[in-house]
Amino acid sequence: MILRILVLWLFLYCSYSKATCLPNVEGLCTPGVTIIEDTQIDITEEDKGTEIITTTTTTVTTSTTTITNEDSGDILTGSNGYVSSNKEGDMDIDWGGQGGANMPTGNSCYGLGADKCAQITGGGNSTSTMGVAGMGTTFINTVDISDLQIDNGGEVKYTIEVDKQDAQDRIYMHVSGFDGTTSVFSGTDILSESGVSTGYQSYNGSFNFSGILNKIIVEVGGRDINLAVGPLFDDVSVNVFYNVINTIITQQITTLEEIYYLDLFTTSEIDFAQEVFEFNDVTVDDGMVDFSPIEPETEEVSFETVELEIDLEMSFDVEFTPPAPMEMLPPPEMEIPVNIETVEAEIQMELEELPEPEMIASVEEMPEPEISAPEPEPEETAPEIEEIKEEPEMVEPEPEEETTEESQEEPQESEQKEPQPEEKEKDPEEKPKEEKSSKPKITKKEKAATKIVKKIDDKARYDDAAQMKTLIVMQILSNTQSFFDSQATIVDTNVNEYLNKTIEDQYGILFNMAQENTISEMIDAQY
Repeated sequence: MILRILVLWLFLYCSYSKATCLPNVEGLCTPGVTIIEDTQIDITEEDKGTEIITTTTTTVTTSTTTITNEDSGDILTGSNGYVSSNKEGDMDIDWGGQGGANMPTGNSCYGLGADKCAQITGGGNSTSTMGVAGMGTTFINTVDISDLQIDNGGEVKYTIEVDKQDAQDRIYMHVSGFDGTTSVFSGTDILSESGVSTGYQSYNGSFNFSGILNKIIVEVGGRDINLAVGPLFDDVSVNVFYNVINTIITQQITTLEEIYYLDLFTTSEIDFAQEVFEFNDVTVDDGMVDFSPIEPETEEVSFETVELEIDLEMSFDVEFTPPAPMEMLPPPEMEIPVNIETVEAEIQMELEELPEPEMIASVEEMPEPEISAPEPEPEETAPEIEEIKEEPEMVEPEPEEETTEESQEEPQESEQKEPQPEEKEKDPEEKPKEEKSSKPKITKKEKAATKIVKKIDDKARYDDAAQMKTLIVMQILSNTQSFFDSQATIVDTNVNEYLNKTIEDQYGILFNMAQENTISEMIDAQY
């Protein structure tokens, strides 16, 4: 047994849009869908001597990767569920932190609006809890975002409104990200440095990160150097944009088994197998092969439809019958004139073809008086001629018998004087007429019916529809309308007198006696 294995790998790549996101990438990936298809073909060939089995296993692995950028919304808004009301970014309440602070309202917030705002009042110069130098006051807010389940990196964006009345003051924005206690990213933006007159400004910025992120710490700090009007800020917002990568892997395995038989089956066996698969639905379930016959489309057959079909065939024959001039007639040269000489020559050839024993037997059977008789007078030959004339009037079922009768009479006539040629010439002329009249005429309806029956497929000849159509055709051809016109009544005979008689079975009595003796002998043989 020979076993050969061929493995073929095919790698196909296709994508609906460019969607790339490398592992541990920082920031946002380009959203889109990427489809990678990997095809592996295993071909196993097994030679069993009488047959070769080729098994082709095709494994198609499809990886569909979808990348989207999700937005957490403002995590400093209480309605989003990440912070409580005292930690919201509208700065109505102090977040808490390091150094001195104030929460003014109305005109004291200057360009930030009449509602409350936060003010940095500390003039110190130290390092904040988050490691930022040049700090006098800080506002710190810690937010838990573990519910977002961020594990593929992203970007943190912030916005803040600032009003710095004293150019010597300083204010910054710091954001740190953590995975538990592990720092993921840390970023500080100096919104307005000391010595820069900015007044009212709206700032925004962002920080990229990679991997997992589940906690964010927001720190807003600065210095009130002249201790006059410290930096003011309000409406702080922080949004986390993160990558969501979904990968769906599907695997489709298709097994195709081909069996090559090495000319070990006859043509009839192969035809039978092909017919089985042609007329049956073959299903394989858990190794079990099931054959379900395919139900053919049944034709509605009735007397009216078959009769209409016969009429159409008859009309078709009438319309497309070839014209008379197109019929091929035998050439005139082929017609051999019939006379006495040709008939005698034909009889002589048939006699020569017969075996010699039959010739001797036929001569011996002929009575000597007829052979040695003197030539008959013309009056005696007249009755023989009359008999020959009467022969064409007789209807013979087979033309061969006619020729044999003529062959027996011709030798007798050859020994006698030749009769008048006119009388013998009439014989062959009447013979073709007799043959033509003996052939049955086929009607157009019979021709049409024959065509209809021949149209039936050989494989469907014995189904219900075909059998019904054949019976209806036979019914139409036969005169069934007058079939029951003449009916005879059968009178039952009185059989009571026969039923009263008892016939004794003499042989039955002897048979019973023989069986009894046999049984007795078997019983006696036991003792």
